[in-house]
Amino acid sequence: MLLRRFAENDLFSSLKDMQRIQNQLDRLLSASASSGSLEFPPTNVWTSEEGAIVRSEIPGIEPERVDISLVNNTLTIRGSRGEEVLKEGQSCHRQERESGHFTRTLQLPFNVNSDRVEARFCNGVLEITLPRAEAEKPRKISVVTE
Repeated sequence: MLLRRFAENDLFSSLKDMQRIQNQLDRLLSASASSGSLEFPPTNVWTSEEGAIVRSEIPGIEPERVDISLVNNTLTIRGSRGEEVLKEGQSCHRQERESGHFTRTLQLPFNVNSDRVEARFCNGVLEITLPRAEAEKPRKISVVTE
C-alpha cells in the first residue's frame, strides 16, 4: 500500500503510513527490550547505609564454577555452564538455556570492606553481601549548643 501511494504521488498518505509503521516498530522493539535484560546472569542490587546485596540468578551452574572478584568498587562475577548432554535417542526440541562462559561486571556506588564480603548460593541464586568500607559509611554529626 505504501509503495502504491508513493507511485501515485500521494505523499501525505505515504508519510502517515510510514509514521504508522514506525510506531508499530517502536512498540515492538520496546516490548522486547522491556521483557528482560540481555545480560546474564540477571542481577538485582540493593544498597543501604550498611552496604549492598547483590543477587544473581544462575540456575544449573555449580558454585565451584563461579568466580567472584572485587577490585575497589567493581564487582565481577564469572562462571560457566556446560552443555547439556543428550541421551542416546534424544534430540533437542527447544533450547533456551545457553551454555558457555559468562561475565557480569557491576560498578558499586561506594567502596567495599573486602575483608567482610560474603557469598552464598541457594536454589540457583547467588547472593553476595558487600559491606561498605568504614570511611564510606554516613556519619551522624551531633550539633553542640554553646
